Amino acid sequence: MTGASALIDGATGGAVATVAMSAVMIAGDRTGLMGEQPPTAITRFALDEAGVERPAVAASLIAPLSHLFFGAVGGAAFGLLRRLVPGVPGGLLGVGFGLAVWAISYKGWIPALGILPPPEDDRPGRPVVMVVAHLVYGLVLGRLVRP
Repeated sequence: MTGASALIDGATGGAVATVAMSAVMIAGDRTGLMGEQPPTAITRFALDEAGVERPAVAASLIAPLSHLFFGAVGGAAFGLLRRLVPGVPGGLLGVGFGLAVWAISYKGWIPALGILPPPEDDRPGRPVVMVVAHLVYGLVLGRLVRP
């Protein structure tokens, strides 16, 4: 597989995996565990920083697409990683990747920018839902992306 095809395969897998993880997030929301969905909070923050009027309204429309895009970009990176370590089972590599994305995001840049609190200070339930969602993302991604 060429580098370009690894990126395309990964991006496609990442988009599909994002849809799967979104189902987990929606289920968490319906059980009352989520509060504001993280993609909406992140998009609202970005729009607010960009000076968009009524960022909450715009974020509710843009967040699903930005989340899908972010997942596809992550998938493209995974496509390259998958090519570099073909001997590791895809599901295992994907789960590790999904957990790394969660840790870098929810223990790193998201609280550092003040978008959401770190998991230990967040509302009960949301961190667990987000870890499970990222496990699903990684598992689906790892199963879809070829070495």
